[in-house]
Parts: sequence; C-alpha cells; structure tokens
Amino acid sequence: MSDSNLSSAQRLDFRHIIGVLLILAMALWLCACSATKLAYQNAPELGYWWLDSYFDFNDSQSLRLREDLAALQTWHRKYELPVYVKTLEKLQKVAPLDATPEQFCDLYAEVKTHMQAVLDQFEPTVSAMAPALKPAQVDHLGRQLDKRRQKWRDDWLEATPAGRQNRRVKQLTERIETFYGRLDEPQLAVLRAGLLASPFDVNLIYRESQQRQKDIVQTLRQIQGARPGAPELKTAMRSLLVRFMESPDPVYRNYMETMTHATCRTLASLHNSSTPAQRQHLFETLKDYQADARSLLLPTR
Repeated sequence: MSDSNLSSAQRLDFRHIIGVLLILAMALWLCACSATKLAYQNAPELGYWWLDSYFDFNDSQSLRLREDLAALQTWHRKYELPVYVKTLEKLQKVAPLDATPEQFCDLYAEVKTHMQAVLDQFEPTVSAMAPALKPAQVDHLGRQLDKRRQKWRDDWLEATPAGRQNRRVKQLTERIETFYGRLDEPQLAVLRAGLLASPFDVNLIYRESQQRQKDIVQTLRQIQGARPGAPELKTAMRSLLVRFMESPDPVYRNYMETMTHATCRTLASLHNSSTPAQRQHLFETLKDYQADARSLLLPTR
C-alpha cells in the first residue's frame, strides 16, 4: 500500500537525485519499522552523502546542503508527520475490510501530494545551489546518471520477457509481504496475473529516462552562473521540478496513469484475497508505523 508498490519497477534510479529527499516524506511507508525510524532520524546525513555522490560538492556547498536538509527534516516533523499519524490511523480501521482499486489509487494520490510538498519546501535550496554548480560537477552528474541508466537497461531492457516478469513479481512480493506477511501460492498467482495483464513497457520507460536525463543536465548547464534570485532562474528550476513530478510527454503520462490503475486493481484483488491472519498482520504493521511516526513528532511546547 505504498508508492514504491506502484512504481518500483517503473521508475529509473536517476529520479533519486531529488527523490532521495523523499526519504523524509516516504520513510514511514517503505520498510520495517525499526529500519524506518533509523533512516528517518538520519535522513539529512544520508541524503547529503547520496546527493554528494552525484555532484561532488565543495565545502561551501556541502555546508549549505547539510543545513537545509536538517531544516527540511524539522519542517517535515512539524507539518507532515502529524498528517501521517492520522492517515495511518484511518488505514488501520479499513485494514480488516475489503478494498477497491479506487481506494488504493486515492492512497497513491495522497502520497504523491506529500511528495510534492517536500519538493516545494526544498525548491529554494535547489534554486540557490543549482546555478553555483561548476561545469565539472554537472559533467560528474551526467556520468553518474549514465551509470544508473545503464544498470537499469541491463536489469530490465536486456532481460527476457520472462525474466522481467519474474523480477517484477519478486519486487512487488517483497514489498507486499512487508505489510501482510508471507503470501501463499494462490495469492502469488493473483499477483502474477495482474502484473502480466498490465501494459508494462520497458522501451517507453527507457526512452523517458533518456529524455529526463538530458533535460536535467541541459537545464543545469543553462543556468550556470545565473544571478541568485533572478526570475528566469526561479522559472527554470520550478519548471524542472514540475517536469520531474509529471512528464511533459503525453504518451508517457497516459502510460503511467494506465499503469497506476492496473497496479491499483492488482493490489485490491490481492488485499481482498488476504486471510484474516494477513489482515491482522497488516493492521499491526500499520499500528507500528503509527507509533514510530508519533515518536518522531517534534515535542509540543
């Protein structure tokens, strides 16, 4: 029931350039509770090192980024985590019940809203740091993106159709079992059938990745040396973040919408086939997430 369930086989690693910041927004949806809490507490440091591997920041850039990531986490603890607590409470109430595809898609839309909120909050940092990047840093970014894209190509585009299907089933099964516990064979059959019926298109995904990478690198090169706070700089960076969240290609947007609805149908069918014990496991997992979210809230004065 998380965003990663919907997109783990579809997205490309280059999106983590900004997506790594979403550790702050998504940690409570993705992994085992103890690991989630630890990741959240260390998100600014983890985010810094991850981004530094792409950009090779200098000392002044590193200082600015570390400070802003820490401020982003403080904002998130104050404004976003309380919403997560309420959402997780609602999900616990419906966990024992059957679900519809629309409910899963509504949850996905809610998660995307929180992702957008984090990006909006971090936009001033991106706009301030991007024009100060050196040409060598942008070149370094391009090489790192090439490596990520090539790895995705090796894993997905070069695989056989059967290999791709097995990989998708394995990835989604691991995510789902985090919430429900071990799936039985009939449930795995439901999952396989749903994924097989979905319009998964590796060629379209790869083409989109090439366009996204080209867009990011070109935009960063175009704004190098721009005056901080200049309207054209703000416009360029805002447009890039908008394109990050939603592709400008109508064909790809339609594909992603179709894939999302197909995944929602699969998840609903799988949830409705779950046993009382599995739904109790889901309830307990959500309850643990909620407890972690509460423990991470900023103390009230």
